[in-house]
Amino acid sequence: MSWDFEKHYINGEWTPSEDDAWIEVENPATLERFARIPDGTPADADRAVAAAKAALEGWRTTPLAERIRLMKAMLANFEALHDEIIPLEVAELGAPVGFTTRTHCEYQYVRVRSYIEAAERMVLEETLPNSTVYREPVGVVACVTPWNYPLGQVVQKVVPAILMGCTVVLKPSQHTPLTACLLADAFDRAGFPKGVFNMVSGRGSRLGDRLASHPDVDMVSFTGSTTVGIRIAQRALESVKHISLELGGKSPAVFLPSDDYSAAYPKILSSIFFNAGQTCTALSRLIVPRRDLARIESEFCELAAKLVVGDPTDPKTDIGPVSSKAQFEKIAEYVQAGIDEGARLVMGGVPTDMSRGYYVRPVVFSDVRNDMRIAREEIFGPVLCIIPYDTVEEAVSIANDTPYGLSGYVHAPTKAEAVAVAKRIHSGNVYINDAPRDVTAPFGGYKQSGIGREGGLAGLLEFTQQKAVFDRTTY
Repeated sequence: MSWDFEKHYINGEWTPSEDDAWIEVENPATLERFARIPDGTPADADRAVAAAKAALEGWRTTPLAERIRLMKAMLANFEALHDEIIPLEVAELGAPVGFTTRTHCEYQYVRVRSYIEAAERMVLEETLPNSTVYREPVGVVACVTPWNYPLGQVVQKVVPAILMGCTVVLKPSQHTPLTACLLADAFDRAGFPKGVFNMVSGRGSRLGDRLASHPDVDMVSFTGSTTVGIRIAQRALESVKHISLELGGKSPAVFLPSDDYSAAYPKILSSIFFNAGQTCTALSRLIVPRRDLARIESEFCELAAKLVVGDPTDPKTDIGPVSSKAQFEKIAEYVQAGIDEGARLVMGGVPTDMSRGYYVRPVVFSDVRNDMRIAREEIFGPVLCIIPYDTVEEAVSIANDTPYGLSGYVHAPTKAEAVAVAKRIHSGNVYINDAPRDVTAPFGGYKQSGIGREGGLAGLLEFTQQKAVFDRTTY
């Protein structure tokens, strides 16, 4: 199918922008500018909000069973786009085709099904001794999503909001907006009432700010950097909107003393290097026993050296380019900063060549101090900091010595040891040993990593508000 990305989706129709201005989408592997989207205006955002507001009353009173039926239809349409999503995501983000297939595409089907199954179990009324508590939709929700997981972060917001009876205006990232258009098509073909789902394309600095301050928007759900999230929240709270923020991270991976760390290495490799390290939950600080520092460095780097960096369309590739020139330059600046601060570079170096794509080979620093910039600031690239410790108390202190608290990991000889330390880490999610992610669990951050939760029942409840009706007497 040939796709036209040059329109917004508003009130059930693909519609041109109010302005004849465009944003070109660049393939970070080839540097080809291969598509363009509207550089949307505040007037476009206003039209989308008006459509969402007009549809709200009818949608919020639509029975949950009917909302679920329509979402199942959307999922069927979404799954049918599998073979079109993958090459498009590879082109706009640069993620390798294997990782894109598993994570950017097929895992999103798992997420949608998880929300549908959670909605089928949802209890929207609770009887108390003298009242009934109802869960009602928040209202019109503005969803502002990032470039690093172009479909994943859209699914995490749009699907639960609509299932819970909210109407939505989506503003996808201007850097990776194209697969969101395919999702919009899946909603369109499912037969949702006009105005329930709307999408406007353009710059976050213009559309994001307009949506966050719009008087008819009831909630803003944002994923992105902490700096931008704070600005979005300030705009939203000027009119006391609900806010949900999934922000930055500098997540620790703690290795407790062990005779064998081999089972832990795949978790670290995939977290910090796959998606070119452009993951908010990336385990970017590896905190290890000083006694085993040299062995861990050697074993880990031996595995990392086997990763294939190259053409993201090649199934053998593990690491593709980073998303943009700006991201490449930011990562290069951080690598140089790590060298200047005295961290020991044990793998990789400062990237310099952008002539054939924005490729950054894996970088590993060791003997990193936790007060260095590379240990405190979110690099958002394939850069790992190894930090040695002498006692478990020190390891926990280092793990928690960060303004962030999004994710974490603990490897230990026994589950009991791992859980004991995991419970002490100030983070919304912590993995232990070889445990996989649970799509039904709540996901979100402590501290400057965010407000609110996504995933499972918690992700659905995020888009509701409680009403207590005092409906019984005691005499």
